[in-house]
Amino acid sequence: MKGKEFYNTAVYLRLSRDDGDEGKAESNSITSQRDLLRSFIRKHDDMEIYDFYVDDGWSGANFDRPGYKRMMEDVKAGKVDCVIVKDLSRLGRDYIEAGRLIQKTFPAYGVRFIAVNDNYDSLTADFNEEALVLPVKNFINDSYCRDISSKVKSHQKIKREKGQFIGAFAVYGYVKDPENKNRLVMDKYAAGIVQSIFDWKLEGYSFEAIADRLNGLGILSPMEYKRSNGEKFSTGFHTGIRTKWSAVAVKRILTNEIYTGVLVQGKTERVNYKVKKSVAKPETEWVRIPDAHEAVIAKEEFDIVQDLLQADCRAGAGREKPHMYAGLLYCADCGEPMVRRVSRYKGKTTVRYICSNHNKNGKCTRHSITEEQLDKIVLYGLKSRIDRIVEQSKVVASVRGLEMRYDDIIAFDNELVGLKAEQEKYRKLRAALYEDFRGNIISEEDFKTFSAIYEEKYTELEKVIRQQTENIKELFKNGLEAGVRLEQFKEVLELDALNRSALVTFVEKILVYEDKRLQVVLRCQNFYEKTALLYDFIKSTGLDGQEAC
Repeated sequence: MKGKEFYNTAVYLRLSRDDGDEGKAESNSITSQRDLLRSFIRKHDDMEIYDFYVDDGWSGANFDRPGYKRMMEDVKAGKVDCVIVKDLSRLGRDYIEAGRLIQKTFPAYGVRFIAVNDNYDSLTADFNEEALVLPVKNFINDSYCRDISSKVKSHQKIKREKGQFIGAFAVYGYVKDPENKNRLVMDKYAAGIVQSIFDWKLEGYSFEAIADRLNGLGILSPMEYKRSNGEKFSTGFHTGIRTKWSAVAVKRILTNEIYTGVLVQGKTERVNYKVKKSVAKPETEWVRIPDAHEAVIAKEEFDIVQDLLQADCRAGAGREKPHMYAGLLYCADCGEPMVRRVSRYKGKTTVRYICSNHNKNGKCTRHSITEEQLDKIVLYGLKSRIDRIVEQSKVVASVRGLEMRYDDIIAFDNELVGLKAEQEKYRKLRAALYEDFRGNIISEEDFKTFSAIYEEKYTELEKVIRQQTENIKELFKNGLEAGVRLEQFKEVLELDALNRSALVTFVEKILVYEDKRLQVVLRCQNFYEKTALLYDFIKSTGLDGQEAC
């Protein structure tokens, strides 16, 4: 390159977050870079600073940086004919792009390039520097960037697996612990709003209705709340000067498992260290740590809401929430949902439910039942069953801690008895199969095929039996604490009329038969059945008359 008498010089300064970590030399700071380069230019009469171009906190892994882009615009406009940096790594750590820039782009625009600490000046560089030293140094810089990226990923993975929060911002309802930024603690005010959102959903409100209610009460949206607390928070969901609650924001809260105390991280990952774009990872690769922080929402309540979100519970025209039985009422014969019909005759309004399968194509019978009949039967059935569960649970909890004969308890469980009988059947089939093989009744190939099938079935049943046995032991040890709350039961017992919240809390579904009989399937049905099993065992053995240890 032929030299010029005078150069308009662009001083490029860059500092990445990695370079700014503790332990790095002071010379890596923007200030020290500026001072070093200014001092260098003062010693050269043929140079004058045109402008400083600064990328503070930007990685050198790519060239998508505001300061660099502005500098290149000035280069292409002919305003700058010399670029100076502290060292090659400040320009960039992508050795391919950095090499192309230095060896092709700058020469094409007649730009002199200087890297002070690397003693490189394109005006005086010889062939060895251009063809050997420069590519090697750029390659080393690129390798450093790749190595740092790998170490950061590994460090973050270890933190996730330890249950440490590594996000930039805490989710709405939580804040970072002032004494430990990797731990979430509850934000009492925001957590109260989250609880209200879940309560309203249990009552049947739609996402839109909940958002409107929050906006009507003047409650700040998650983004605005963070800003009001002084957090420099930004998001791609920003749509206006002041964001309001939206149906999307409400849904995001209602489906976020973090509110149950479960920390879920690692849902996405960067394509590579040179590309900022992130891609979603399969759910099986997410890192889930239970009890990582205090729960805002009970696990049982969260699961109920997830079930409701799967059902078609849309509100009718002009209504904020669906009818009380939405998503709960099904035909006992065909399994299709029941639909609500309102009829008016001589000033009297009657609400009844009929099978949707019959309503659409007549492929099932009507299964008609009025809402008045439903209310009476369901309320009576729910209260009587809960009354019995409360009584049984108190008895089970009262003898908790006694040394129990679990084998005797299991003998009361018809389900386990059936599983053991089925397992014994496969054991006998396997034994008979061997005898048939020895007697040349079946071939070796058939023996191996069926033997593998029987062995697999036997092993599967063994796992189920073991799990069922542990469930019974755990239930007996922990009493009612395993899944339900006596306080909620008592509230239902005091009800004079049904409400949506009580229904969805305790009822999984209601089956309607053609003769107007109802089957109310409770949530945690298996738990209640095991409680009844233990109750029967305790009563039959007289253990309820003993004092707990």
